[in-house]
Amino acid sequence: MSTNIKTVGVVGTGVIGASWTALFLAKGLKVIVSDPAPGAEEKLAAYLEKQWPVLERIGVSLSASLSNYKFVSDIDSHLKSVDFVQENAPERVDFKRKLIANIDAKTRSDVIIASSSSGIPSSQFIGDCKQNPRRVLIGHPFNPPHLIPLVEIVPHPGTEDKYTKLATEFYASLGKHPVVLRQESPGFIANRLQAAIGNEAYSLVQRGIVSAKDLDTCVTSGLGLRWALTGPLMTNVLGGGGGATGFKHLLEHLGPGVQAWTKDMNEHAFQWTPENIESLEASVGDWLKTTDVTAVESERDDVIISLMKLKDNAPDLV
Repeated sequence: MSTNIKTVGVVGTGVIGASWTALFLAKGLKVIVSDPAPGAEEKLAAYLEKQWPVLERIGVSLSASLSNYKFVSDIDSHLKSVDFVQENAPERVDFKRKLIANIDAKTRSDVIIASSSSGIPSSQFIGDCKQNPRRVLIGHPFNPPHLIPLVEIVPHPGTEDKYTKLATEFYASLGKHPVVLRQESPGFIANRLQAAIGNEAYSLVQRGIVSAKDLDTCVTSGLGLRWALTGPLMTNVLGGGGGATGFKHLLEHLGPGVQAWTKDMNEHAFQWTPENIESLEASVGDWLKTTDVTAVESERDDVIISLMKLKDNAPDLV
């Protein structure tokens, strides 16, 4: 490891917390884990056993072991011994405010407290921190964290630069691809992009313009294939002929059409009513009747691993 972080405290072992735990263990770290939910300890153990062969395919450190974690019913008495905290509590400001204040009070003052919050900036839940709120920041992964390398680091206005830098170095040492936001933004970056695409997808399916399966095919066989290698901006550069003028050329060429599409999209924006949600769910449900979701997840993970290995040998791709 490129940092002095040896033991991580993981608070919350839902989908994200369990995946973080798997990654930390794969990198040879010791992990102290806690979650008050009934059956959490057993669920975590089963998850780690299932994911460990996947992690071994990717590559684990020499000191990696499933025996390097300890599940505790009350993490408070263990917080003094951790070197980094990854919080994965429910997405509620009131809950996080109380929890982060407690972690701040019980950890050493120089220990980074990173929240996996999906969209709530940390400035909204540090108000009760008395010891050192300057070390609190967002460390938002993309699911599942042990496979998807992106992590968004979002400091609040009072976060000290040294903690942002250390968090960036730590996540990079895990094989993550950290992106540091220059200022807080609700939903951060990736989830805002995902929400924009998702809302249009919901509208198109709910209005009967396309089936749920065909909508996903438009992404997985089109946009997604390109975007996994070149994001929307570089894709525009290439689509505009490449070179220094490619990006501007594409925007000028497609601009009038895109503005018309955007107007229509705004006029038909998905409305989050119970009726529309039920209609959309029914469309997705029709697809799921003939789909093995467990197989989809397994095949997805296999392809992600293969793709990431290919990207390792393509240094010009971000």
